[in-house]
Amino acid sequence: MKLSDIRGKDSRELQLDVQSMRKELFELRFRAAAEEISNTSRFRDLRRQIARIQTVLRERELTEQKG
Repeated sequence: MKLSDIRGKDSRELQLDVQSMRKELFELRFRAAAEEISNTSRFRDLRRQIARIQTVLRERELTEQKG
């Protein structure tokens, strides 16, 4: 998901996306402990996507406080 896609969604959708990504990340960690997974780069991708979304949510929160 690109930053422009993230900015195009409303805050509620983004919060739901973060929630589902965190769940997926948890499941990946769980599977990695139990067995070997082939796509280890997915950890990094999920963490970065979550950070991008949280950054946009925080920007929106700060603009609401100003205005």
